[in-house]
Amino acid sequence: MKKKRLLFHSDSALAKTGFGRNSKEVLSYLYKTGKYEIFHYCCGMAKGEANLSKTPWTSIGAMPNSKSELVKLNQDPQQGRDVNYGGHLINEAIKEAKPDVYIGVQDIWGVETCTKKDWFDKITSAIWTTLDSLPLYPSAIDIAKRINNFWVWSSFAEKEFNRLGIKGVKTVHGAINPNNFCRLPDESRQTLRKRFNIEEDAFIIGFVFRNQLRKSVPNLIEGYAKWKETYKPDKKTYLLLHTHWAEGWNIHKLSDEYGLSKNEIITTHICKKCKNYFVKPFKAQGTTCEICKSEKAQVTCSVSLGIEEKELNEVYNLMDVYCHPFTSGGQEIPIQEAKFTELITLVTDYSCGEESCEEGSESLPLAWSEYREHGTQFKKASTCPIDICENIQQVYKMPKNERRRKGKLARKWAIENFSIDTTGKILEDFIDNAPYSDFDFDSLTWKKRNPKASIPTIESDSEWLIYMYKHILNMDVSDQDDGHKYWMNQIANKIPRNNIERFFRKKAGDENKENIPFEIKDYLDKDDEGKRILVVMPCSIGDVFLSTSILKSLSSTYEDYNIYFATEPKHFQILEGNEYIHKVIPYDTKMDDLLWLEGKGSHKGFFEVAYLPHIGTQRIFNYQHNGKDKIALDLCI
Repeated sequence: MKKKRLLFHSDSALAKTGFGRNSKEVLSYLYKTGKYEIFHYCCGMAKGEANLSKTPWTSIGAMPNSKSELVKLNQDPQQGRDVNYGGHLINEAIKEAKPDVYIGVQDIWGVETCTKKDWFDKITSAIWTTLDSLPLYPSAIDIAKRINNFWVWSSFAEKEFNRLGIKGVKTVHGAINPNNFCRLPDESRQTLRKRFNIEEDAFIIGFVFRNQLRKSVPNLIEGYAKWKETYKPDKKTYLLLHTHWAEGWNIHKLSDEYGLSKNEIITTHICKKCKNYFVKPFKAQGTTCEICKSEKAQVTCSVSLGIEEKELNEVYNLMDVYCHPFTSGGQEIPIQEAKFTELITLVTDYSCGEESCEEGSESLPLAWSEYREHGTQFKKASTCPIDICENIQQVYKMPKNERRRKGKLARKWAIENFSIDTTGKILEDFIDNAPYSDFDFDSLTWKKRNPKASIPTIESDSEWLIYMYKHILNMDVSDQDDGHKYWMNQIANKIPRNNIERFFRKKAGDENKENIPFEIKDYLDKDDEGKRILVVMPCSIGDVFLSTSILKSLSSTYEDYNIYFATEPKHFQILEGNEYIHKVIPYDTKMDDLLWLEGKGSHKGFFEVAYLPHIGTQRIFNYQHNGKDKIALDLCI
């Protein structure tokens, strides 16, 4: 039976991000079924990168591999966003994969462009996205209304869509493999503590997170400090923060503010050379590795350099309780990983945290107060430090057998709701129930820009920008998009409209030159078919000028023929007024192929005779002849 073809659009399965780890689990599950031909379109990776070949399925880079092209595209923030998330090259990937099913797994602004492509509703397509705040992102509402398969990572978003009367939205959790995360035997847990010089009876509160501003590190540090001050625990205690210290919050500055010892905050380090990991207090990025002795090699874990699941499981097993305070989140995978290791979790009861605090999850919900995010007006949660303090104390005083009982229930709940078997089966059924595609993928072409588009008088700056994007750059944007916000800010800073319009028109013209396929027929006269000669000399100024010396001879040899001359457009002026040239046309690399020009087999070609002097003078060195050749004009070509 013919295999279904899947194009899965998300972070690389090798990336240490939430989307990347989900890609790894989902695609591994689908690959093991043996039923599908899988293509992974990898956000953030360039075409041709070596790592793309490391997966058992076909991985495709979603970004151009030319730095100069990236610079040009990033001149406009809207196009820059499309490039980074894969929207710029998605049609190329679609033409390569020719999928029966497309699944886009990203932040909504990362896959929004794809929902507007010609192929999206012609094949079975799904958007699987994270939405973490109220009110819901306006573009997400628009997309959910008009597409058939809109999936979210937590029931928090699905409930809000239902409240708005938008039906058909489905919760599909990001996938985690429970085999990778489990509670280790007590002996192994103690061995780990000895390995990292941690007291056997120490009480450790853990947090695994990307060091972003939406992770409430100040609230946690304040809550931990209040707990120590209020309850004065009778054991050694630590905060274990598994994160990257070179970005986000200044953790040591916060610990100073609340009177905590820097040695009380431990974190995960990894050696760039030997890849061994260590849990210890942070001193600096780039210290000497204890194992291989490499200097400046030991750093804190990041999305680009991190530990594997087996080692991360060990980090969780150093903890006695897991605390995850945050402003909002799409799923927050570490919460479920902690539950798989049978930890009691303290979770902010907002956004996806609502789901992790439901009955049966065995989380202790953390109270929060609402604040609004500047600019977006999204509702965000500020987790109450006092509640963190009280819940830490509740777990600290909880009998060990009660902790174990709750931990086992937490793992059971997490497996039922978040394991790869649950999520993988949803995707497997979705693909199996999809029809084979009959869409003509070869019909997809690059959409020509219109640098000469007429722009009417539009009073509103916002509407004017949207019109410019649509009619000059052939892009659909809204007032929520990055490009629109950027240019509105430029206008607010008194940048004249004329300057912005010139930028749009120049960009449109440049992109047309770079992307429109060369069609030689567009430059040839129809009434001289069978009577054409071509001379090709793409550059330079000197070679183009010297090559005109052969034209008189050609003209007398082929009296009834029209002579066409192909060169780079910047050299056209050299040939203006030449009495022997019928027409100057732009050079294209296809012209290096004589048989394409003159014809072969069923291809009849475009010229009866084509001369390519640039091959001998600029491509292949073939005119030494020991200095003894006798040059004849007609022979030099």
